[in-house]
Amino acid sequence: MLQGIVIKSTGSWYTVQDENGKFWECRLRGKIRLEGIRSTNPIAVGDNVVFEQEAGKETAVIKNMLPRHNLIVRKATRLSKASHIIAANIDQAIVIVTIDFPRTSTGFIDRFLATAEAYHIPSLIVFNKYDLYDATHLGYLNKLMHYYNAIGYESFAVSAATGYNLEKLKTCMTDRTSLLSGHSGVGKSTLINLIEPSLNLKTGEISHIHNKGKHTTTFAEMHLLSDGGRIVDTPGIKEFGLYDLEKETLAQRFPEMRERMSECRYANCTHIHEPDCAVKKAVDEGKIASWRYTNYLNMMSGQDTNENNN
Repeated sequence: MLQGIVIKSTGSWYTVQDENGKFWECRLRGKIRLEGIRSTNPIAVGDNVVFEQEAGKETAVIKNMLPRHNLIVRKATRLSKASHIIAANIDQAIVIVTIDFPRTSTGFIDRFLATAEAYHIPSLIVFNKYDLYDATHLGYLNKLMHYYNAIGYESFAVSAATGYNLEKLKTCMTDRTSLLSGHSGVGKSTLINLIEPSLNLKTGEISHIHNKGKHTTTFAEMHLLSDGGRIVDTPGIKEFGLYDLEKETLAQRFPEMRERMSECRYANCTHIHEPDCAVKKAVDEGKIASWRYTNYLNMMSGQDTNENNN
């Protein structure tokens, strides 16, 4: 038996790198599909697996999956009651966003952050295309970065075009397994190519008619960094549907709400309609951003995010 890490998943086949650095094309033993949480992909990039070479072939069969340290999931696109595991065994989740060209909504950002919080995965927000923004854009960008930094999320701007802050981003990824996610067109693949030029990932153009990106990454894939560390590049995600996050605990996924919850009159306060709610009071006083609170309300109501939300 051999052990290795899944570095690419195409649905029916998995590329696994063994402990000696050799790559294997593996299929999944059918029985594993029935185990664990209901998911469209029972094994994901980042999973450590036990596999066996098929007799007389260069391919192998995955026999078992080793325990996960963590994982991050979203609601499956077409199967609302199922999850899609984005990646497993990661050290940090980095969401690449743009305030324009194309626009990333704060609703999308906050759903991503809430999901990472639920799985105790540190998050980082990187605002790309800094070189394209005018004074109005920059004012909005600075407001967002100031707020997210204040509540504990490191966030900063970069420019793939000019190289602005790329060394800072590279340092954040060194010796860590980092998940990169975001809408199509925000520049994930371009940034990865700049950090690790040997990868030469395919990049896409922005549709100027719809101001949206074209999908260039089809499947999640892990890439090794020469300076140490791994990047998990994910397909561009139009929506980030929450999966299995209980409404009763959703406020705990918002750091600025979590620190005030004990001050509410009721222990089971939903922070929506109850009197003497410390969270609503903080919103009224401007201590919690109204747009963050609106995103919380949308999540509580089960409303999915899209490019037009907030």
